[in-house]
Amino acid sequence: MSDENQGMSATTPRPSGIVYLVGAGPGDPGLITVKGLACVRKADVVVADYLADERLVAEAPAHAERIHVPWRPGRQEEINDLLVRHSEAGKTVVRLKGGDPFVFGRGGEEGLHLQRRGIPFEVVPGVTAAVAVPAYAGIPVTHREITSTMTVVTGHESPDKARPDLDWEALARRIGTLIFYMGARNLPVIVERLIDHGRPKDTPVALIQWGTTPEQRTLVGTLDDIVSRARSAAFTPPVLIIVGEVVALRPQLNWFESKPLFGVRVLVTRARDQAGELSESLVRMGAEPVEAPLIRIEAPDDWSSVDTALADLSGFDHVVFTSGNAVEAFFSRLIENGMDARALGGVRVAAVGRATTDALRARGIEADYQPDVFRAEKLVETLVENCDLRDARILFPAADIAGPAVGEGLTTAGANVTRVTIYRTAMEEVLPGGIDSLLEGGKIHVAVFASSSAVKAFATAVGPDRLRRYTENVRIACIGPATAETAEEAGLAVDIMPDQATIPALVDAIVRDRQTVAARHTE
Repeated sequence: MSDENQGMSATTPRPSGIVYLVGAGPGDPGLITVKGLACVRKADVVVADYLADERLVAEAPAHAERIHVPWRPGRQEEINDLLVRHSEAGKTVVRLKGGDPFVFGRGGEEGLHLQRRGIPFEVVPGVTAAVAVPAYAGIPVTHREITSTMTVVTGHESPDKARPDLDWEALARRIGTLIFYMGARNLPVIVERLIDHGRPKDTPVALIQWGTTPEQRTLVGTLDDIVSRARSAAFTPPVLIIVGEVVALRPQLNWFESKPLFGVRVLVTRARDQAGELSESLVRMGAEPVEAPLIRIEAPDDWSSVDTALADLSGFDHVVFTSGNAVEAFFSRLIENGMDARALGGVRVAAVGRATTDALRARGIEADYQPDVFRAEKLVETLVENCDLRDARILFPAADIAGPAVGEGLTTAGANVTRVTIYRTAMEEVLPGGIDSLLEGGKIHVAVFASSSAVKAFATAVGPDRLRRYTENVRIACIGPATAETAEEAGLAVDIMPDQATIPALVDAIVRDRQTVAARHTE
C-alpha cells in the first residue's frame, strides 16, 4: 500500500457495519425471538429467505432496503456478496433466515465468509423447525414414556461431498425420534433405507408441510405406506419428516389444526394502528390475518374551527361522538390546547358504538347517552327521546367524510349543531403489495370491513372490473349495518354481520360462519 493510501486509510476509516444472522422461526411470525425482531426493526438492509414471513420483513424501518433471495443453486455466493457489500458500506444488515441460522440454514457458511472478510457479525438463534413444526402438528419430539432422544437429519446431503455422512444402520436402529429436513423428494429412498437397515415397517411417520402456518398439512402413516400416501396427497416441499412412536400422540395433542379458523386467511382492511385487536383475535382462533390498511387517519388541514369550539366548550350542552377516532383526536387536540377532561364539566356526552364508549372510558368519561343499536342515526333518536333539543348547542367533532345524518337529524329536532372536522380519512389508491396476487389466486377466504370508509377504499383500489372476480369466493364480513349497506352499494354481497358492532362479536360471527360453511361441505 502506498503512503498516500495509508494516509487516506488513517483519516477515512471504513464505515462500521455489522451483519446479524437472524433466525425467523419456521413460519409463524410470532415465533421470532424478541432479540431477532429488535434486529429487524433497526436494520438498514434486510436480506430475507423465501421462508421468512413477509410480515417480519415489514417490521424493518421505512428507510430499510428489503432484498428477497429465493434459493436456487449457486446463489450462496451472491448472498455472501450482498452481506459483504452492504456491511462494508457501514450499514446494519439483517440476514433473515427461516428456522435457525445454524440448523441446515447455511448460517455457518455465511458467518465464516464474514469472518474471513473481517466483518463483525452476530448470530441470533431462531426457533428451529425440528421442534416447532412437530409441536404445531401435535407431535412432541420427546416424551418421558416413549423416548428421550431425537436426531435431526438432512434428507438432502450436499452433492459435492465425496462420501455421504449418513449412517443408515445407526439411524434405523435408534429408538428415538428421527427428524428429516428437506426430504420430500427423497422420501422413497429414506423409507427404503430405514426398512432395509432394520427399522420396523409399522413405525409411525408424519409428513408436515408448511408447518406453523395456516397452510399447514399433516399426513400420518407408517414406513410401510407413507410413500403411497404422500403420492396420493401430492405432498411437495417444504416438508418435515418425523419418524418415531411419538407420532402416535398426535390425535390427543393436535391443538393447532383444531382451532376453529385454522387455515383461514382473513383480509383485514383497518388502518394499521387499529388492526391490532382484530388481528390478534383472529390469530387466537387459528386464522392468518393479512393486513391491508386502506385508510389513514390524518390531522385536518386547518385546526382553527376545532380550536374555536374547544375554547367555547363550556357553552355547549352536548358533545356527540360517532367513532373512537373522533374521541382520540378530540382529546389529543384538547391536551395540545392546554386543557383536559375537566373542560367537559357540565357538558353531556353522547356516543355511538362500543369502540367509541371504550375510548371515552379510557379518558375517564362515561357517555350519558348511547343507543342500543350501533348506528349514528339511532343516536339522534336517543337524544330526541331523552332531551329537549330546542335551541340546544351541540358540538359534533367528526371525520371529514362522516355522513350528514347526525347533523341533519339534530338540526331538524331544533338543535344548533356545530360540526367540526376533527380528523381526515385518507384512502390508499392501490392495494398494498402482495394483496393483489392473494386475491387473484383465491388465497383470501374472508374480507373484513370495520367501517364504510374501508369498503369505499377497497372498492376504489380494486376497481369495478376486478371487484367481482376478486371477491367471488370470498366471504364478506361487515362490523355493522351501516358498513354492510355501503358494501352492498359497492357491489359486495355481505355474508357475515354480528349482532353487536364490536370486534369480539365480529370474530365470533366469522367463526360461526366458517362452521356453517364447513358443515355444508360435508353434507
